[in-house]
Amino acid sequence: MNSWSMEYTIEADVDNCIVYEKIYGVWREETARSYSEDFKQEVEPLIKKPWAKLVDLSNWKTASHEVVQIIGDQLAWCREHNMVVSISIIDNPVTYGQLMRMFAKGKTKKMSQTFRTIEEGRKALRQLGYKL
Repeated sequence: MNSWSMEYTIEADVDNCIVYEKIYGVWREETARSYSEDFKQEVEPLIKKPWAKLVDLSNWKTASHEVVQIIGDQLAWCREHNMVVSISIIDNPVTYGQLMRMFAKGKTKKMSQTFRTIEEGRKALRQLGYKL
């Protein structure tokens, strides 16, 4: 499976229980709502057992205030549907602060890790036993 738009891509690796995402540009409320719905459809085959996600945020520019709440709610949904780890690749101080607020709203801070490079994120997943 694979969901794609100009603002994001979502790909569920059902065999290895990993969701890969890439986030692009400036997010507004409608983008976040569309993403959240697409995400839920894409990960449906994974939610009966523990799964992880690897999110590349290196091309994400910023988000409106409403997006923090919407994605916080989406992260809470992930936690409630067996997500056990979230790895985010991010190096922008502005979006890092927004991401931390999203983690707080979704109550996913303890299961979330951030890295500056995709290789660091992949290494972390491998160390947790995931096959990439």
